[in-house]
Amino acid sequence: MTHPTSTEIAGRIEDLYGAPLADLEAHAQDQPPDILTALLGLHSTLALAEHSITVHRERLAQLIHPERDISAHEMVHVLDCARRLAEAVAVRDTQAVTASAVLQSLVRIEPPETADPPEPTAQAEPPEPSPAPPTTTVPPAPPAATTTSAPSR
Repeated sequence: MTHPTSTEIAGRIEDLYGAPLADLEAHAQDQPPDILTALLGLHSTLALAEHSITVHRERLAQLIHPERDISAHEMVHVLDCARRLAEAVAVRDTQAVTASAVLQSLVRIEPPETADPPEPTAQAEPPEPSPAPPTTTVPPAPPAATTTSAPSR
């Protein structure tokens, strides 16, 4: 299965944000964590995994060179190097799939084009007044009842 490389992911991040990766990284350091920070982290981990794959593949090729005898002691190094290579490949695959999925879900939004403000005319019309809010009629209160000084039962 072919996955995008860190270089391809970097290009897609640059296209999405419209700036070079170095500028985006500098900008992200001064900001609270957001999607840009996450994308840059995915890219960094992907690049490190790719570097690790290269290093461990070269080391494994040295360890199993056909002209070289492999002793029991060296076999431990071969197995360790193969394990590290497999881990780096797993990390690369996971980071590449995740970064691709996130980038596919995002689209660049172009800033709206600012139209030139309309030229003022010689006779500007005053703005229409907004309509008055509706009013309700409240009926007057009923007349107060007369009170007597006689005790009530």
